[in-house]
Amino acid sequence: MVQTIPPPSEKVAPFLMPDLTSLRLTPAQFEQVCRDNPDLRLELTSTGGLIVMPPTGSLTGKRNFNLSGQFAAWAEKDGTGIGFDSSTGFTLPNGAIRSPDVSWVRREKWDALSEDEREEFAPLCPDFVIELRSRWQTLKAQQSKMQEYLDNGTQLGWFIDPRHRRIYIYRKGEEVEVLTDAATVSADPVLPGFELRLTELW
Repeated sequence: MVQTIPPPSEKVAPFLMPDLTSLRLTPAQFEQVCRDNPDLRLELTSTGGLIVMPPTGSLTGKRNFNLSGQFAAWAEKDGTGIGFDSSTGFTLPNGAIRSPDVSWVRREKWDALSEDEREEFAPLCPDFVIELRSRWQTLKAQQSKMQEYLDNGTQLGWFIDPRHRRIYIYRKGEEVEVLTDAATVSADPVLPGFELRLTELW
């Protein structure tokens, strides 16, 4: 006699992720968590808290692909620094390990690292970062993250909010500038000649 297994109920109990930001992981423990969970995208706060980031929606992924492509074309032509994608982790001076959606490090800073430091979460803060907001992310959390980059050495940062067609520009020692429904934004003088076409992200 063959038993038929009934299909699961349409109602699925919600899975609540515990607040892992209250953890106190050491960098070594964080690295072990990353090795044990290679399919997860993780970040570490400056206090040792763990942040688990879900996959992006398809539209956000499309935007991120376009964003990375535009930046990669400039970085290859310019040659004064090294560009990185969203899977790259950096150990900031405050101990946090962050993964910007796009980042760039001046070549002399990168060249000063040992081979082991390059293989791990490089102990430096990128000179330029871009974060692209997905629908899961709160504005407050992303703004705090952008300020953290500045506090740790970033010279220029862009936080792009496609839903509201806004770009928040963070510069060292200056007030945050907000552009609404702009067609382009320039990274001069930190990244001479790089101009991002925003219309392709809206």
